[in-house]
Amino acid sequence: MKHTHRPGVLPRTPEDPSAPLSPGTHTITVPHGHARVELRYHVAGSGPVCLAHSGGPGIGWEYLRMPGLEDSLTMVYVEPVGTGDSGRLPDPRDYTVATYAHFLHAVVQHLNVPRFALLGHSHGGFVAQRYALDHPAQVTALVLYDTSPVADEEFWSAAVTAMERFVRRHVEDHPEVADYAATLTTRLGLLDDDGATAVLRTLMPAYLYDYWGREAEFAPARRTLRMYAAPSLGEEPPFDVRDELPLLTPPALVLAGRHDFICGPRWAALLHEGLDNAELAVLEEAGHLVHLEQPARFDASVLAFLHAQGVVRGPRNS
Repeated sequence: MKHTHRPGVLPRTPEDPSAPLSPGTHTITVPHGHARVELRYHVAGSGPVCLAHSGGPGIGWEYLRMPGLEDSLTMVYVEPVGTGDSGRLPDPRDYTVATYAHFLHAVVQHLNVPRFALLGHSHGGFVAQRYALDHPAQVTALVLYDTSPVADEEFWSAAVTAMERFVRRHVEDHPEVADYAATLTTRLGLLDDDGATAVLRTLMPAYLYDYWGREAEFAPARRTLRMYAAPSLGEEPPFDVRDELPLLTPPALVLAGRHDFICGPRWAALLHEGLDNAELAVLEEAGHLVHLEQPARFDASVLAFLHAQGVVRGPRNS
């Protein structure tokens, strides 16, 4: 039987503000250098705790809501610094993987949970890898979702090449995709938030396996995507933890959509091969947003893995 999950609206204030895991939206203040920056996180569901870090950098957290996981887990969605109603860094060059990991740790300390599962999507997967390397004892299990252990020049060149293939396949029926490869390389830091959002919404069909075949389903989500420009101004060397992967001790599920043009099976295989304790799941008929395209398969894969690690008592019936 097919279940359709729709994320409920979270309370703007927690049901119990004194309880860090009370359902709703929470705000904490995090020291960063000489500044103190507000950070929001959102709690939904019940069960063992799973922190989720969204991608980008600079994409609003809302797209990552996973209602099917909320049936079995207390999902804690971080609203990354520089996005939404979270604060902004005084110096945009500070939007780095290490900074996001620092703010993630502030949430962990505030929650006061000794151990938890950690899920990172795309760029959020970079953050999750960095965090688990720095704090291995606190992470019971790691879900590395449509991400990579490296984002160097070769990685970005492969993404552009894959986007060019996407354009060739679809431009006859959808002429608007002709500029997608050029749009992908837009320097978002030169835009404002509305301009960055327009870029993200324009490109969304390329992040899905069959956007136009399911447009009625996906168009509302496309209209709600938000992108914030400043996080793209972070200055750091290209992300690369390939040499550190053998040191990453928490058990990991490496999950990717077969048709993800940017963080697909090639990069998932690199992760899987580099980790000593990892499972690989490549889901068919899905791109970069498997949890939206194939929610039942996504939920089942994640929950079966977490069940095997003793995090949850059993996979949700579907």
